[in-house]
Amino acid sequence: MSQDDKAGYNRFLLLVAGLGGLLYGVDVGIIAGALPYLEATSGLNAGQLSIVVAAVLLGSVISTLFAGALADWMGRKPLMILSGLLFVCSIPVIALSHGYEWLVLGRLLQGISAGLIGVVVPLYLAECLAAASRGKGTGIFQWLLTLGIVTAAIVGMYFSFRVEEVARLGDPARLFAFKDTAWRSIFWVSLPPGILFVIGGFMVSESPRWLFLRGKRDAAYAALLRSRTKEQADVELAEMEQVTAAEKAKSSTGAKVKESLLRRKYVIPFVLACVILACNQATGINSIIGYNTNILLQSGLSDVQAHWGYVLFTIVNFLMTIGGVLLVDRKGRKFLLSVGTAGIILSLVSTGLLFRKTERLRVDSRGPVQAMVTADQKVMLTYNQKLAETLLGTSLGTTGDAAERIGNRPTSLVVIYSYGDFRAATKAARSDDAAATPIQIAREGSVPANKVVAFFSNPFGDLDAARQAPLRIDNALITPLPSPRSGMLVAITLFVFMAFFAIGPGVCVWLALSELMPTRIRSNGMSIALLLNQAVSTSIAAVFLPTVGKHGYAAMFFGFAACTVIYFITAAVFLPETKGKTLEEIEAHFEGAVS
Repeated sequence: MSQDDKAGYNRFLLLVAGLGGLLYGVDVGIIAGALPYLEATSGLNAGQLSIVVAAVLLGSVISTLFAGALADWMGRKPLMILSGLLFVCSIPVIALSHGYEWLVLGRLLQGISAGLIGVVVPLYLAECLAAASRGKGTGIFQWLLTLGIVTAAIVGMYFSFRVEEVARLGDPARLFAFKDTAWRSIFWVSLPPGILFVIGGFMVSESPRWLFLRGKRDAAYAALLRSRTKEQADVELAEMEQVTAAEKAKSSTGAKVKESLLRRKYVIPFVLACVILACNQATGINSIIGYNTNILLQSGLSDVQAHWGYVLFTIVNFLMTIGGVLLVDRKGRKFLLSVGTAGIILSLVSTGLLFRKTERLRVDSRGPVQAMVTADQKVMLTYNQKLAETLLGTSLGTTGDAAERIGNRPTSLVVIYSYGDFRAATKAARSDDAAATPIQIAREGSVPANKVVAFFSNPFGDLDAARQAPLRIDNALITPLPSPRSGMLVAITLFVFMAFFAIGPGVCVWLALSELMPTRIRSNGMSIALLLNQAVSTSIAAVFLPTVGKHGYAAMFFGFAACTVIYFITAAVFLPETKGKTLEEIEAHFEGAVS
């Protein structure tokens, strides 16, 4: 192959892997735009809708657990093709469904696909790309992942405008039909990149390192030659042979495999990767993305401003990821992670301080709200300025004291409630929102529909007891709304947070996962680390609303900042620079740590 052919193949390789990132991003973001219309037309109850949303997470956890073993068994290339096929199959299953079971099946397939892609594509890129372009290649995976999230947000915004146009016609039947078409169309839009990813998967070579580990030396050399010069291919093949020879020499001494896996050569990079993956989620990134509109609403922005703020938030993510892709092979992973985490800490602390100004004035009105609970253990109330004044006047021992502290400012109300062991929180209702729907608290909104969902909500909860337990109002927190100026400042600090995350952890986390792991444990080690990543993400999602409801956004942002301090120390002190090094050179670095 000529140099032009090699350069063309490398670009094609990046395109295929980038499409994998695009699918991963679509998996994450697509449900946000489709859910309101699915909820309005499907006839599913709250418990069933929660399962439809959570099915992606369940499928992703299951497939992540086995992705490493599958990648070792069947190869990286076949697993990429399989993950793409699962995604392609999931779209018609969802978009053509007319029942709960088919929706859940389709979402499970999407989750399984996402879990496989999250392991196999970074793994494949790390093993196929030359050291000089490995950072850029894995960065493109993250860049197109953010493009998938942006695309999902824009598609959702487009259909929201279309739905609003149809709603103005005043024809309920036509509006219902269009909403039904809208959520199905949102899923259909994501089908073409899935098809392209599958086609591309058939056209790329298998990972040379997987081929070499399977004893296919000539095939591994041929795969290296597709993307490298003959000199580069000879050097990397020689390094693979040296590593294999060293492993065989050590195993011939009689050492057991289990003992060898506990050597620092394997333990240190594995622990580093796990800490980085866990801290990556502990920055609060998924919750800040998922609840971005709610956060901006409570910061003092209007509904329209908050929704546009979310779109700008995703665009900042997309654009700054481009910067990360351009810098990762120039400045290095350690530098970008250190700068990124430092910026995240500052932005999170700033956001927390802005919220703290008003949240320190919040008042708990759980007593008056508990008195509103009906005999069937439900509550329905319309939160407006009149009700706010009533609750404020009766919630403290001295009548009017709370109202005097808050004054006549607009407020928000969040009710945290529980049925037995299962807690939930209402969305924040604003007293100045004349078009707001009433707050409705009912058992089906918080008690899981079955034991599978109950396990993910509270593994130690008693589902049977919760189905009979009375409604308990744990907190009914009234908080004065910040000014629009404060809301704009919060939006800016969140944009800064997203910018630093995108340019640092957003790009480098996939590299850390795939580069640090030695070849022998890379696939299974990546699966375990990603599983830990998802466990942290799930835990944060489970505690986010109750924590925010009880302690406020300030406490949550300060907590995220504290976790990011650990991330910064890990990146700045313990993480070695891997820029420009082959995977075998990185492995040798940790081997040298023994002496």
